[in-house]
Amino acid sequence: MRNWLQRTNSTFFAAYAIIAAFGAYFCMYAFRKPFSVAVFDGQAAFGDGLEYKSALVIAQVLGYALSKFIGIKVIAELRHRYRAGMFIVLILMAELALLLFALTDQWRWNIIFLFFNGLPLGLIWGIVFSYLEGRRFTEILGAGLSASFILSSGVVKSTGKWLMQDWGISEFWMPFATGALFFLPLLFFIYLLEQIPPPSALDIELRTKREPMGRRERLAFFRSFAFGLILLIIFYTMLTAFRDFRDNFAAEIWQALGYGDAPAIFTLSEAPVAVFVLLMMGSTMLIRDNRRAFMAYLWLLLAGALLVGGATWLFQSGFLDGAIWMVLAGLGLYMAYVPVNSILFDRMIAAYRYQSNAGYLIYVADAFGYLGSVAILFYKDFGHTGLSWLGFFSMAAYALAATGLLTLLASLGYFRRKFNAAAAFNTVKAEGAGRSV
Repeated sequence: MRNWLQRTNSTFFAAYAIIAAFGAYFCMYAFRKPFSVAVFDGQAAFGDGLEYKSALVIAQVLGYALSKFIGIKVIAELRHRYRAGMFIVLILMAELALLLFALTDQWRWNIIFLFFNGLPLGLIWGIVFSYLEGRRFTEILGAGLSASFILSSGVVKSTGKWLMQDWGISEFWMPFATGALFFLPLLFFIYLLEQIPPPSALDIELRTKREPMGRRERLAFFRSFAFGLILLIIFYTMLTAFRDFRDNFAAEIWQALGYGDAPAIFTLSEAPVAVFVLLMMGSTMLIRDNRRAFMAYLWLLLAGALLVGGATWLFQSGFLDGAIWMVLAGLGLYMAYVPVNSILFDRMIAAYRYQSNAGYLIYVADAFGYLGSVAILFYKDFGHTGLSWLGFFSMAAYALAATGLLTLLASLGYFRRKFNAAAAFNTVKAEGAGRSV
């Protein structure tokens, strides 16, 4: 099949790669997110003021965040021949943790297994994206991959809710059962991923060769763009915290909006967001110039952050229904989240012609992003214990909009100056070469 993919046209190749990546990452979410649809109402608080479900979410996110820090090295240095085997081992580790979570009677002890569930799963994104990056149409491939986590989060939650309501599976066994349903489909999509050939010579010419990066190369790369990257990481930290809060406590937020008994709402609210983001990301492939595309993405991030804040104000002012607000907030969120998580750094590398890989920068951003996710959970449970989930979510939306406005305008100015400096240097270099001739 690999030989056929090397010979086929771009449309068939892109369709194949999207299906393989979408399916693989979609199935992974069945091992990560179903537990969040459970409310765990009958469980006592863990410690002073920390709710049991919040403790579960924090444990999993801590494991996921640690995995992202590990991934800065592992994904940056990952050799392609190890990808499929690592993928399968990591999924088996996550499913084993869910089994132990269900088997452990003492709830104070089963929390730790959510940590070990999150720990391997944080590496999966980098493995899947490594099959796609550095291609002349990585936008559309990345959009297809990103649509998987927008849509899959709702689908696996609906599946988990269905298993509890129609099959009588307990809240503790439901996460393991959901993962088991998706295991064989996952193996099939991993096989499809393995058939994808490496980037062609034309891909390398247009998007720069992608190479594993050692410690020295990683430090040199980060130092070259330190201020701009720090600004983006600050924004992405707030963005990830907001996304994770919305994802993990969607059941509570929808319940507060009056949709607590509608399992399909998790899927129906995310489907239009996934379609729009897929179309939006795919259209940016038409921007051939890497510099212009990179700057366009920064403006897109800013528009997404402002949409989240603006939709929240319209909802609180009575101009929007709660369901429409959630869809618009999700749209603004993923307008900003998806580019950073897939194509923004890929275009940045191509714009500056820097031999490296996008997985490294994605994992640097993700590592701090998930630390922010943990911080916002502690802030909610210890700093604002009397604030409802809906009230806290609204407050976080305004914070995201304000953070985006400040950091993204500053980063736009920084990267524009970097481009101008690089252009001036190349002009002087060319003039010097002309005089020497």
